[in-house]
Amino acid sequence: MGGGGQAWYRQLHWQILAAMAVGGLAGWLLGDRVRYVAPLGDVFIRLLRMVIVPLIFSSLVVGTTGLGDASRVGRLGLKAFVYYMATSGAAILAGLVAVNLIRPGVGASLPLSATPEGINLGVETLGQTLLGIIPDNPIAAMASGNVLAIIFFALLVGLFTNRLPDPGRRVIVDLVNALFDLMMLITDFVIRLAPFGVFGLMAKIVGTTGFAAFPPLLEYMLTVILSLALHALVTLPLVLLVFGRVRPMAYARAVAPALATAFSTASSSATLPLTLECVERRGGVPNQVGSFVLPLGATVNMDGTALYECVAAIFIAQVYGISLGIQQQVLVFVTALLASIGAAGIPMAGLVMIVIVLRSVGLPIEGVGLILAVDRVLDMCRTSVNVWSDTVGAVVVARWEGYAIGE
Repeated sequence: MGGGGQAWYRQLHWQILAAMAVGGLAGWLLGDRVRYVAPLGDVFIRLLRMVIVPLIFSSLVVGTTGLGDASRVGRLGLKAFVYYMATSGAAILAGLVAVNLIRPGVGASLPLSATPEGINLGVETLGQTLLGIIPDNPIAAMASGNVLAIIFFALLVGLFTNRLPDPGRRVIVDLVNALFDLMMLITDFVIRLAPFGVFGLMAKIVGTTGFAAFPPLLEYMLTVILSLALHALVTLPLVLLVFGRVRPMAYARAVAPALATAFSTASSSATLPLTLECVERRGGVPNQVGSFVLPLGATVNMDGTALYECVAAIFIAQVYGISLGIQQQVLVFVTALLASIGAAGIPMAGLVMIVIVLRSVGLPIEGVGLILAVDRVLDMCRTSVNVWSDTVGAVVVARWEGYAIGE
């Protein structure tokens, strides 16, 4: 989580930055002998792969059952969902345009564990892709890592669990909530090992290629930040102005404490209490709307995370020298949108979810190692965008419900 009262050296982002520096120095000094420390990065990547399936399944089921009975959710939930999908889609589109124009990974000299010739992109027709979302066997889909099928099955489990009579419904809800809490603990444990993983990965990169890896990584960072800025400073203010009929600058000042907290903690869940206070007390959104839309948004509305996953996946493809066609980029778009729904509101959760997007187009999971070193800074930026979108969504849904905000 964020700093709070912790000494600076106990905070995860400083530990990761220190690991980057020490790993780079170790790679430079060790040269070929870097193979003795490189397994630290490989272990971390395997740990990320380990948690992805149970985390995404439990997170989506918990989020869906949390909506309650459809008659209670009613039009409020539908309007919120429409907003979430529209803004997340706009964010991904901004990322797609930026990464295809800037092309930060083209010509990059980075160590690769696979060659383009050895990568199976799994090209399918759109019909095959849509059909493949429905699993023949949900257990087999989990075992094989067919994440789109897992997402589909998890949504069905959550929706129909709400239609079960008690005590059966309560038993399943309690079980899945316990599983989700367990996976959050395990994921938190894995994320806390990130400094060791960053050290091993950075040492491997520098030991293999020298410092030639840094310019493309810097260009990748700038591509993500530019895309996030476009969405946060242009798209969302326009949505706020047109659909919420609220002045963006005045509202941004009202929710600034929540945005600052989101940036420092890199956790939309940890920021939620402050987000509620800022939106309702300072922003004028009624509690009936804010208390529903904001917790839901902290779970399923991840504009910044969705954008990041899209840019990261295409950057990795560019590094591998692979040109993703229109159909594959559409699949990246859809998968990033769905994966962002299941992204937990904890630091570096987007790094876990990028595995889903890579798998959707058959790219090596090891590609995560190429972006891990710079992820923490980007995590802070995209979390701020996530929370900013949540606060804008509260105004827009309140306006659609007939409430007058700021008048």
